This record gives sequence, structure tokens and C-alpha cells, in this order.
Amino acid sequence: MNYPARCILTLTYAWSAVAFGAAAGDISKVIGSVRVESGQAARDVSTVNGSVTIGATATVQEVETVNGSVRIEERAVVGSAETVNGDVTVGDGAEVKDDVETVNGEITLRSGARIGGSVANVNGDMLIEGASVEGGLETVNADIRLTSGSRVSRGIRVEKNNNNGRSWAGRDQDNPRITVEAGAVVEGPLVFEREVDLYVAPGVTLPPVQGVQPKRYTLQ
Repeated sequence: MNYPARCILTLTYAWSAVAFGAAAGDISKVIGSVRVESGQAARDVSTVNGSVTIGATATVQEVETVNGSVRIEERAVVGSAETVNGDVTVGDGAEVKDDVETVNGEITLRSGARIGGSVANVNGDMLIEGASVEGGLETVNADIRLTSGSRVSRGIRVEKNNNNGRSWAGRDQDNPRITVEAGAVVEGPLVFEREVDLYVAPGVTLPPVQGVQPKRYTLQ
């Protein structure tokens, strides 16, 4: 199942969680933002229209919203993090044990953040800023930047854009730009189902490319 199809399941689950009520220890809203305070613990945390913030050193299981951002502050521990329309930020030293996903939004992983699953979106840039991702990176239209100290263990996949080269908003799309800076490590395959611009720092060794060969440039 490709990433856009999986997003439909996320949306369905978020609505059903509210409709049928939350289990003991869950925090759930239809309208409004949710915050788990620093050092606190909760089970699943969700809203439909609003942002979700997990405070520093807090511990929760699943974090979900439909229309809103997700912010996981430093050293918090979360099972998974998903939104449909909104950015996702994982702070310094925080851990997400499974996947980080959004459809329309930027994804930022700060220094020392650890992601046990994959990181995926359709539209919106990705910044991996000295973080580690045990799964791969998946996108359709995002620019991806890996800074020094970043590690991606299962490669990068850029899926085919099925909107005839246009974004969901109808604007013309440039090629996604994939930037791998000095000191970043990418293991696993690079799978490109569409043309991308690949910028690689001198001395960085990448795995072989599968699919469409990228336009390759050297970072100065």
C-alpha cells in the first residue's frame, strides 16, 4: 500500500476514535488543541481539529490529529505520530518508537531524535537535523535535507506524482531536492519513481539508485 492510501486509514481511525469514545487514560477531542504537560504520561492522544503537543520528557502511546500540527518536545517518548494537514516536529533527544507521518506538512527531526519506524509525507519539506531514522524516508513532492550526524537506515523512496507534475493545490512542481550533507549516512536503497535533484557532499557514499536516475550535483 502506498503512502497516500495509508493516509485514508489514518483519517478514518481518527474520526472513529472520537465517535466511539476514548479508553481510560486516553485524551481525545473533536475541536481544540491538546497538550500533555512535561513529565506526564498518557495513553493515546488525539483530536480532529487542533494541534497536539507532547511536553518535554512526557510519555504517551499514539498521537493523532487530522487538521493540526504535532509537536513532540525534547526527550519525550511517543509510540507513533500522525496528522493529515499539519507539520510534525520531533525535538532534541525525543523518541518515536514507530512511524512519523503527515500528508500535507513539513517534518522536522531535531538533533538526537530517534525514530523507530519510517518517516513519510506527500507535500512538505523534511529536515533531518542530526536525527536517526531506523525505517526509511518516503515522500512524493518533498525536498529532503539530511545534516551532519543524521542516519537513515532503510533508504529514501520518492514515489511517482500522479497529478501530472502538479501539487494537490494545482501548482507546478519542481523536482524534489534531496540533499545529503557531510557527516550524514544513508543506508538501504535510494528508490526514485520520478526525477529528483540529488545534492551530495564530497566524501559521502550513497547506496545504489533504483528506478529513475537523478540529476546529481556536488555540494560546495
